[in-house]
Amino acid sequence: MNFRDVFSLAFRSVRSNKLRTGLTVSIIAFGIMALIGIITAIKAMNQKFTESFSTMGANAFTIRYKERNIRFGGGNKNDIELSKKTQKKNRKSNLGKLITREEAELFVEGFDFPSIKSVSIFGGRTNVASFNIRKTNPNVYLFGGDENYLLLNGFTIQHGRNLTKTDVQTGYNVCLLGYDVAQKLFKGGVDKAVNAVIRINNLPYRVQGVMKSRGSSFGFSRDNVIITTYSNVAKNFPSNFSFVIGIMTPDLQKVQAAMGEAEGAFRGVRKLSTTEDNNFVLDRSDSIAEKAMNSLRFLTVSATIIGLITLIGAAIGLMNIMLVSVSERTREVGLIKAIGGKRKLVSHQFLLEAVIISMLGALFGIILGILVGNLFSIVLSTGFVVPWNWVFYGIIICTIVGLLAGLYPALKAGKLNPIEALRYE
Repeated sequence: MNFRDVFSLAFRSVRSNKLRTGLTVSIIAFGIMALIGIITAIKAMNQKFTESFSTMGANAFTIRYKERNIRFGGGNKNDIELSKKTQKKNRKSNLGKLITREEAELFVEGFDFPSIKSVSIFGGRTNVASFNIRKTNPNVYLFGGDENYLLLNGFTIQHGRNLTKTDVQTGYNVCLLGYDVAQKLFKGGVDKAVNAVIRINNLPYRVQGVMKSRGSSFGFSRDNVIITTYSNVAKNFPSNFSFVIGIMTPDLQKVQAAMGEAEGAFRGVRKLSTTEDNNFVLDRSDSIAEKAMNSLRFLTVSATIIGLITLIGAAIGLMNIMLVSVSERTREVGLIKAIGGKRKLVSHQFLLEAVIISMLGALFGIILGILVGNLFSIVLSTGFVVPWNWVFYGIIICTIVGLLAGLYPALKAGKLNPIEALRYE
C-alpha cells in the first residue's frame, strides 16, 4: 500500500465517525478562532490607529504641555520626603505650568525654521450647537485654531472658506462646522450653513465654512466638531486647557532638525535653565500612533495564551479519541496486519487521522476567526483584514497538535499483535 491508499483509509475512517470528528474539530476550531479572531481585531485597531493619528502627516509634530506624574497608592516615608523635595523643585522650574497663549504666539513669531506653524486649544467636548428649532446633543467637540489648523490636522473645506489671520486677530464669533454638525442643523443641505448664524452654547456665531467628512474612529465621529479661532475660545470659553503648537516641515528629512531647533527655542520661551528638564513634550504624529499600537501588544499575548490553552485541551481530547479509536478498531488492525500490512503502515494511518482532524479544525477556525475579527473592522470602518502570518502559524500549530496527539495512539496501534487483535472482542 502506498501513501495515497493509507490517506484514503484514514480519511474514510474520519468521515465514518461524524459525531466524534465533529466534536474534536469544533474544539480545535474554537481555539484557532479565538486566536485568529482577536489577532484580526487587533490588526484592524492598529490600522485605525494609523489612520487616526497620522492626519498631520509624518513630517509634522506638536509641542504640548507635559502633565505632572501622579502616583496612586501608598508609599514609604522616604518616598513622601522625596515627593516633597520634588514638589519644591517643580515650583522652582515650570513643571506643571500650562502652555499659555502668550508663550505659543511668542514661539510662532520667533521660530524661523522653514515650516508651517499653528496654535490651537481644546474648547471642551460637551458643547451644544443650535439653529432655529434644531440643535445637537451636548457632545460637540470645540477646537480653537488659526488659519493653518485645518492643514495640520487633516481637515479640508467642502463649502465656504477657511479661517483667516484677521479672524484670529479680532477674535470675532466665526466658526467652521464639522460635517455631522452641519448635517444635523441644516436639513436642506450642508451648503446652506455657509454665512448662517448659529448658536454655540447660546452665543451667536457666523458659519464661514463646512468641512468634508472624515468618518468615524473607534465608534466616535470625527465630524462632530466645531472649529473657531483660538483667540475666540480664550475669550468665550476660558478653561484650564493648555495651548498646543503644531509644526509641519516641507520635507520629511528635516523633521528631526526642526524638532531640535523647536525644543531649544521653546526652552527659551519657557525660561528654563540648562539644568532643568523640559516641562513640555514634542510628539511626532507617527510616534503617537506607534505608542498607541504598542499598547495593544498585551492583547496579542493574551489571545495567544487563550488560543494555546484551548488547543492543549483539544490535543488531549484528540489523543483520547484516537486511543478509543484504537481500542474499537483492534480487529481491523489485526486484519490489516494479517493480510500483510506492516507496523509502519498502521501507525501512519492513525497518525494521518489525527492530522486530518486537526487540519479540519484549523480550516474552520481560521475562516471563523477572520469573519469574527472583521466584524470589529466593520465597526471601526476599516478595510477587510487578513492576518496572513497568523493564518500560517495556525496551520503549523494545528499540524503539530495533530502529530503530537496522534503519535502515542499510532504507536500503540502499530504494536498490536495481529493474532491477539483478531481474537479481540
